Amino acid sequence: MTSLTLVRRIAARPSIVFEALTTAEGIAAWWGPDELPVLSAELDARVGGAYRVRFQTLDGQEHEAFGEYLEVDPPRRVAMSWNYAFGGEPAEAGRTSRIEFDVRPIDGGAELTLTHTRLADEASRASHARGWTGSLAKLVGRLGALTAPAQAPTDPQ
Repeated sequence: MTSLTLVRRIAARPSIVFEALTTAEGIAAWWGPDELPVLSAELDARVGGAYRVRFQTLDGQEHEAFGEYLEVDPPRRVAMSWNYAFGGEPAEAGRTSRIEFDVRPIDGGAELTLTHTRLADEASRASHARGWTGSLAKLVGRLGALTAPAQAPTDPQ
């Protein structure tokens, strides 16, 4: 299994970044890799609560991710399981991976670290890296860039 980690520096307070990660309105503003709107976002951001997000990509395909909140520590950390109801990387069908968002205060804003672990293989890691890079670009665009986006390290495990 492999993982990926992406880091972004955002010109917003950690509490605002955290809200963008844990509310339906926040998720709807940035989830999905392309400049298309989220089709639906339902979430209950508490430990044991569920989420379900449906989005469309530029190629016309719809994807729906769902899972459970495993950790919710405002405004510092969110961890959740990740599954596809449909769409997504074929190697991930029927599998559960894990997403972690860590938010820490820095001068002028917050640093957001996204870690997606338990991915099936390198092709899935690369596909998710592209998807999350696009999503995070929308989040940074919405909340404000503090500095240029950090490079996505390749972190196979």
